Amino acid sequence: MFKHFKCFSNWMSSLKGWKPFHAVPSGQIENAAEEPRVLCIIQDTTNAKTVNERLTLNLPASTSVNKLFEDVAQKAGYVSGTFDLAWGNTVDMAVLDHSSEMPLSDSGFESGKKNFLQLTDKDGEQPQLASDESGTADSSGLDDSSQDRFIGPLPRDGMVGCSSDYSSLNYSYASILNKSETGYVGLVNQAMTCYLNSLLQTLFMTPEFRNALYNWEFEEGEEDPITSIPYQLQRLFVLLQTSKKRAIETTDVTRSFGWDSSEAWQQHDVQELCRVMFDALEQKWKQTEQADLINQLYQGKLKDYVRCLECGNESWRIDTYLDIPLVIRPYGASQAFGSVEEALQAFIQPETLDGPNQYFCERCKKKCDARKGLRFLHFPYLLTLQLKRFDFDYTTMHRIKLNDRMTFPEELDMSPFIDVEDEKSPQTESCTDSGAENEGSCHSDQMSNDFSTDDGVDEGICLDNANSAERVLKPKSSLIFELFSVMVHSGSAAGGHYYACIKSFSDGLWYSFNDQHVSKITQEDIRKTYGGSSGNRGYYTSAFASSTNAYMLIYRLKDPTRNAIISPSCVIPEYLDVESFPDHIKRLVQREKEAEEHEKRQREIERNTCKIKLLCMHPVKMMMMENKLEVHKDKTLKEAVEIAYKLMDLEGVLPLDCCRLVKYDEFHEYLERSYEGEEDTPMGLLLGGVKSSYMFDLLLETRRPDQVFQTYKPGEVMVKVHVVGLKSETISPPVSVRAYLNQTVAEFKQLIAQASGLSVETMRVVLERCYNDLRLLYVPNKTLKAEGFFRSNKVFVESSDSLDHQMSFTDSLLWKLLDRHGNTIRLFVSLPEQSPGSLASRTCSQKVGAESEEPLEGAKSNTKSVEAILEESTEKLKNLSLQQEQQLQASSNSDSQNASDAEHVDSLSLEASSAFSISTADNRELEKRIRAGGGGGSGGASDPENQFPSEERSDSDVNNDRSTSSVDSDILSSSHSSDTLCNADSGPIPLANGLISHSITSSRRSKAHEAKKETWDTAEEDSGTDSEYDESGKSKGEAHYMYFRAEPYSREDGSGDGHSKCLLVYVDKRITLAAFKQKLEPFVGVLSSQFKVFRVYANNQEFESVRLNETLSSFSDDNKITIRLGRALKKGEYRVKVYQLLVNDPEPCKFLLDAVFAKGMTVRQSKEELLPLLREQCKLTLSIDRFRLRKKTWKNPGTVFLDYHVYEEDINISSNWEVFLEILNEPEKMKSMSQLAVLTRRWSPARMKLEPFQEVVLESCSVDELKEKLSQLSGIAVENLEFAKGRGTFPCDISVLEVHQDLDWNPKVSTLNVWPLYISDDGAVVFYRDKTEEPMELSEEERNELMKKESSRLLKTGQRVSYSPRKEKALKIYLDGGPSKDPGQD
Repeated sequence: MFKHFKCFSNWMSSLKGWKPFHAVPSGQIENAAEEPRVLCIIQDTTNAKTVNERLTLNLPASTSVNKLFEDVAQKAGYVSGTFDLAWGNTVDMAVLDHSSEMPLSDSGFESGKKNFLQLTDKDGEQPQLASDESGTADSSGLDDSSQDRFIGPLPRDGMVGCSSDYSSLNYSYASILNKSETGYVGLVNQAMTCYLNSLLQTLFMTPEFRNALYNWEFEEGEEDPITSIPYQLQRLFVLLQTSKKRAIETTDVTRSFGWDSSEAWQQHDVQELCRVMFDALEQKWKQTEQADLINQLYQGKLKDYVRCLECGNESWRIDTYLDIPLVIRPYGASQAFGSVEEALQAFIQPETLDGPNQYFCERCKKKCDARKGLRFLHFPYLLTLQLKRFDFDYTTMHRIKLNDRMTFPEELDMSPFIDVEDEKSPQTESCTDSGAENEGSCHSDQMSNDFSTDDGVDEGICLDNANSAERVLKPKSSLIFELFSVMVHSGSAAGGHYYACIKSFSDGLWYSFNDQHVSKITQEDIRKTYGGSSGNRGYYTSAFASSTNAYMLIYRLKDPTRNAIISPSCVIPEYLDVESFPDHIKRLVQREKEAEEHEKRQREIERNTCKIKLLCMHPVKMMMMENKLEVHKDKTLKEAVEIAYKLMDLEGVLPLDCCRLVKYDEFHEYLERSYEGEEDTPMGLLLGGVKSSYMFDLLLETRRPDQVFQTYKPGEVMVKVHVVGLKSETISPPVSVRAYLNQTVAEFKQLIAQASGLSVETMRVVLERCYNDLRLLYVPNKTLKAEGFFRSNKVFVESSDSLDHQMSFTDSLLWKLLDRHGNTIRLFVSLPEQSPGSLASRTCSQKVGAESEEPLEGAKSNTKSVEAILEESTEKLKNLSLQQEQQLQASSNSDSQNASDAEHVDSLSLEASSAFSISTADNRELEKRIRAGGGGGSGGASDPENQFPSEERSDSDVNNDRSTSSVDSDILSSSHSSDTLCNADSGPIPLANGLISHSITSSRRSKAHEAKKETWDTAEEDSGTDSEYDESGKSKGEAHYMYFRAEPYSREDGSGDGHSKCLLVYVDKRITLAAFKQKLEPFVGVLSSQFKVFRVYANNQEFESVRLNETLSSFSDDNKITIRLGRALKKGEYRVKVYQLLVNDPEPCKFLLDAVFAKGMTVRQSKEELLPLLREQCKLTLSIDRFRLRKKTWKNPGTVFLDYHVYEEDINISSNWEVFLEILNEPEKMKSMSQLAVLTRRWSPARMKLEPFQEVVLESCSVDELKEKLSQLSGIAVENLEFAKGRGTFPCDISVLEVHQDLDWNPKVSTLNVWPLYISDDGAVVFYRDKTEEPMELSEEERNELMKKESSRLLKTGQRVSYSPRKEKALKIYLDGGPSKDPGQD
């Protein structure tokens, strides 16, 4: 909010001196407010620096068009007539007439609406910049601040939002390069360095500091200029005084501080920066003439004294100061000080030490009443006052800003605050300034022990004796200080913006230095920084006051002997001008001037450089290379080819004359045109001028020496022609053919015949207009444009004498091949290792059918063949089946229908999975039926109801038999099932989409418009899963036969353990996940219900794919899939991560296992399913009544789940859900949801110890009940018991050194579910203590040792060592150029 206010106030102040551009007759002035206005928003597209900026003009509707051009020229800093204005919200981009006298209202402009225009090049030439010397403002009659304003009143919806670095209202990049009309240069805000800019501008406008800095000479051999703070300040001041820029950077200065880029985002206190910078300068200026400069200009002296009221003895010491901190509102007071004078009087007002605060007098040898205070002994030449507007609110425990009104005079008389007489009396002992060398003895002899142990004040700081005579206390009339700098803060204690109001000693005028914005201001603007609001000052005044107010004030002593006098006869000028510069500064000015001129030339070159994307298909690497071509607009095409030739590293690869630049559209892969005969044409003319971005690219085309470049004419379209072989079932790589849109299909076939050698008579041409949209071009006289050709096209061509011509296109083999080509993707599948030991616990049955019977030719390689993998998997599964049969017979009498079916690979127990297994005899019977069906008719395996009598089996058994017998009925019944083999005679050919061409099955498949809807398959969206079977029990994978082909694959990247098996799978992406898993069964070696599919993303994160009824349409080529053993989820099931809650362990959260919970299951049933898993996987033997499940929210334990709760009804559950398992030492006490389980922990201050957690179950949320339960638990009387709620995440750990004071003990509430406790759910942490128990007395050594132990303990548990609502980074300036990092640090 304060940023917007700052921008508005700056804009308002800039309007104070605004003058109209043209004289307006008095009769028109009266009606000016009633005339409608036109809001014009102009985008400057002529340069990359300005394309994202907007110029805003709010003009009267009667303004003429040519006047609009003049106003835009003045605003943007261009010469009028060197640019065009075009409508920005129309398709044709109509250009406005530069010479039109028509008013805007009659030229298409609408009042009350935003009218968007674009400022463009004129005749291909960029706009001409207005010269710095001429100054557009002078010619137009503008005052100093006119450049930083909108033209006309600012509309409400046009308010410019300011960031912390103060976005200037002058949007033009050209105007940023122009110096402000005030003659002063601003400073660029790096991000949040406004506090630094304010201080630097104040120091620059201080004549004594600037001149002294100029007199210091940098010795290059002694120090690195980059890390020299005085040298970088010197350079900055020279640039501020001599540069023609509007604003300059401060990065070199901050780099000399040792800061990196992150420091630019840290806002600090300007007074803190002043102190730290002065310390750094003093260190750098040691052994130089400027060694005592800071003390001479800014250091004052005061006396800190304590006087006994009985004997009059006074103990004191002299301290020095660089600034005086003034309190805005005294502690505990409801009213703030009204002026700086009141605050200064309060600063020196002594306080009385009486009662328990009595002072021990060395002379009286007893405690006496005393008076303690401060007296000013000497004021510095430059007096700095800090208004302490930042305070701490102990009610809210937050920092606050005091915005109360505090006035300050332009001339401040400090004589009432000086201690001239020093109030000497016979009883007073003191030291004067002249006796500073004895100051230490005076202090040690006369100062009390209590006072001398104060480490917060620097002692014995003595000024040099040489200046002591000059510093004799002046008469009161001479202590007049004039204000010359006000550093203003706008915002709150959490953050804000600094800027400086500075009075120039050259002309006596005030200026606002607001980062890069410098403007004149008045005394009224200074008074606005007093803060507060009108009316009486009260306690709540600050909350409703303006947040923009003065924070630091700098006064200069009015001393004719030291102030420079502005007169022609003056020997010492106020500021050193260029002619008076020392020789080393003159050399520095010359260097900076040359650097600025070089930068200006570079900027001019930049403005005339065309930057465009360059691509090249490297003739050796055979990959598309990309770079950026930067070429001056006056360079010829021939010269640009040479630059591109070197840029693409083609030297030595092929001759230069084998390369050329052509216009290219990368998105459509379209060669738009070539530039024959234009080798000497300038690039600016070829590209249409210098622009920030181009709608096309350039391609460096290459050829072999024996080839000739083809001519690409504008208007041609490019066609990639793929030849399809029906017999070989392959698709060839593309051949490029260029044609015109007005050519007919017959003429286009002739072009294809010339390029491919195919016969036109039998040629079929198919256009792929977009994905899966194939169109047969069968009308000879139809034009290519009518058929839907565009800039870049893909066609498939087939020419043979087969009978496929006689079939309808969608039923032809050609359509099937193309449809297969467009929908097949390649996947890399990692399979799990299979071994009898790992699979013995699984119920596995080999899926047998046509697919597993087919030999997969065409995949021959040196690696193990797919057939061998299948044989190995089958042999393993047969052995497992025999083991399974024996174990099933041994356990046939056991009933384990309710056993868990959760994932466990290494377990040897079969009881938990018997409900999902089938006997080997059933498996063999099923195998025979499948083989019989596969060899003959189409209905052998298509009717599952005829295979097994369902009345003899449970639903779960039937479903799992379906999983065993899920065979694609179309495969079994298809007469083309043997044609699914790959054609071994034809090698794999790369297809257009990067795949390897393989044979395509001839079986029926769905048409393009019948394909399943594409859906995303991500584990994050899962809310359960879908069954692999529909309601009738029929496998969903049987609906359509989708292409699937697998071949072995060896990893070349060395990833994995070297033993995992990998498959390269080509599959139709319209296949469902359920059918895809069934295809993978022979390779995995277990049923699809016994393994899971994980999709691997770019960052190697894996997410399980569980939506079985969705397709693979979200997958793309070369995606990676990992197969892991474990039971897959069914519909209504959720995978749950179970963690053990150990409330008194250092690590209270421990992962146990993954389990499966189902919708409608009760908590007790899920506990029964967990028992065998806990016993087998975690070696935990538990009783069902001795553990509970409870909600887990990150690390915090929550609601206790009761046994009768039902998932999805009483408990919301989702995928990847997490739950706590807590072992109980006694039977469950929680019986109802109205009860509340609280974790309590006793704090024993006498032993400095926190006791272990104990759970307390409450029947209500009553505080009295909690205290009674705690009293019974601990033996503490209820009236002595205090409690507090823990902070942070469980276990709410806190240091034993902080728990006694930092927690909010004994809140005044009657129930737990109200503020500030808000305890309404199980798992809250409550600390309690006996208020009569006194804390243990600790020595300093014991405290330090305990602090180290607690810090180490809390760091290990991830808890904060101390509670702090806001962590601030300390401001540091590094004298060695940067912070030193501990080598032992991570």
